[in-house]
Amino acid sequence: MKSMIIIGNSGNRRTTGLQAARARLGLPPALVLDYLDVLQGKASLRSVAQSMGQTVNEPPLLRLDAPGEHFEVERELIALGAPDAATQHLDERWLRFNKNPVQPISTKMAKTMEEVKGKLYHPSQWFRGYCILLSQLDREAAHLWDMPSWMNAPEDIAAMFDKRHTHDILSSAGLPVARRLAAPEAIPDYDTLRDIMVNKRTYRLFIKLAAGSGACGVIAYQVNPVTGAESAVTTIGVENYVRRPPIFYNVKKLVNYKDHQVIRQIINWLLRHGAHIEQWIPKASYRDRTFDIRQLVVAGQACHSIARISRTPITNLHLDSDRMSLEEVGISEHLQTTVRQCAEQTLSVFPRSTVAGIDVCLSSSSYRPYVLDVNPFGDLLYHSYYEGHDPYEWEMKMTSLSTTI
Repeated sequence: MKSMIIIGNSGNRRTTGLQAARARLGLPPALVLDYLDVLQGKASLRSVAQSMGQTVNEPPLLRLDAPGEHFEVERELIALGAPDAATQHLDERWLRFNKNPVQPISTKMAKTMEEVKGKLYHPSQWFRGYCILLSQLDREAAHLWDMPSWMNAPEDIAAMFDKRHTHDILSSAGLPVARRLAAPEAIPDYDTLRDIMVNKRTYRLFIKLAAGSGACGVIAYQVNPVTGAESAVTTIGVENYVRRPPIFYNVKKLVNYKDHQVIRQIINWLLRHGAHIEQWIPKASYRDRTFDIRQLVVAGQACHSIARISRTPITNLHLDSDRMSLEEVGISEHLQTTVRQCAEQTLSVFPRSTVAGIDVCLSSSSYRPYVLDVNPFGDLLYHSYYEGHDPYEWEMKMTSLSTTI
């Protein structure tokens, strides 16, 4: 088995989970290169590779992990994405939308931000910073090794992280995705959104922050075409002030807004920072609740899967949704095969990636599968086993067989 470098946040549940899996398989621990150290210039791929004694002909397995759940890392990424940050133009090569952050703050201001629990900080500037970092890591690896061995290539992660670009890639490949309401640049604000909804006679939508995760920045939005009454189910909250800008935050539970002004304000904020807007597909149900499926794919093969059951349109597990097996919700073996094939085909359009969690829903009417999201970090699945292995064990087993990316 190749040596391994994890670029992530040491000590968090992802890093410790993967290290524990390696220990159970009798593998040596991976070396962790902290995002924070990279962002602050304290360490690099080069310094880590040199400490491991790696050579050009012997590249380690490189794993980029999720950068979230660490405020200092978030702050540094926002600073890196600032317009006055000292970055090369080419480092923006994977930014396809929102190249200029909304209401940007300077590098200095970003670095002095203090943590406020739940606050949503400059998502468009954060994503710009993350794309720049991914590009820099990609270039550094290419200088160190003739053929860097990424589990998921940085370019693919940038593409998966942007729901607008993911939708473009999947639809171009002929994969089943929800119909997009309009191109992102065609919907700059709430008023335009409402006009397009009327023109297209589409009154139920999902509005998703382009680079959001974990249901953060998602709205299940619907309008009564007769009365004009609105409903917006989301985790986003807002606090307004007299003398300073409003604060948007993640309340970490679902709220159903009915007030027009609040809905308009939240949607305008999402659209400014970049959003993907798609048709609301009614999901298949289990008893009196709806569900969708998180299907993990590793090295081209569908493996671990769970059904996420909810009384709301948004099924993320941390929002009090239940997890069940696909058999428990009554999905036939034939339909399970269809879901697995759909997920495998989805990951195949990202040819330089080994692992992704594919979110698939089955329509309530025909049980036709639709791809909802592609998560490059979607392998944090508790109490889920495939052929006796948890997700991290399975990934390490499969990547030991093939590390040719």
